[in-house]
Amino acid sequence: MMKITQLSQLDLTASYSYADYVTWQFADAVELIKGKIQLMSPAPNVKHQKLSIILSSRLFNHFENRTCQVFSAPFDVRLYDRKKSLLANKDIITVVQPDICVICDNSKLDEQGCNGSPDWIIEILSKGNSKKEVKTKHALYAESGVKEYWLVYPYEEVIQQFVLHGDDTSYQLANSYADDDRAISYVFPDLAINLATLFKDV
Repeated sequence: MMKITQLSQLDLTASYSYADYVTWQFADAVELIKGKIQLMSPAPNVKHQKLSIILSSRLFNHFENRTCQVFSAPFDVRLYDRKKSLLANKDIITVVQPDICVICDNSKLDEQGCNGSPDWIIEILSKGNSKKEVKTKHALYAESGVKEYWLVYPYEEVIQQFVLHGDDTSYQLANSYADDDRAISYVFPDLAINLATLFKDV
């Protein structure tokens, strides 16, 4: 089998699975959205990276010595409809790399990442990826059963919190946090992020 080391070797209009994805050996970061290759934005800027590190560290400290684990990009998350059972690699057609995710079911973790939906995903918007995060991933995360989804707007210094209730297949906007609000997780109500201190140094 020919090694795939350049994106130019692939037909970007074709459909692929996770079984294909794990064989690729090129440097470009990509995601797989319903079988289609999606190029990821260039390396995040300093503001994005600072927010990611601060949020990740606060979540890590909160969940230390608990069952749930925190992961930050690059970290592969394989998604599929939550009504389906565990899928073989050839049947998985969506692989994403959320900025931050919290996973409480450790049976979903393997050497490759997460196989199934995290409990909570946080995406920090960059100017180049806002449409994908707001529209495409919003629908994907709801479909796959991610219980809570935060969108962080670095320049507006706002956090939008979306929540799935029961068997809902679409998110409800639970809260929009700004200024000196404390953003409180829906799934983990004992965890709060103070926006004033979060955005202070970024």
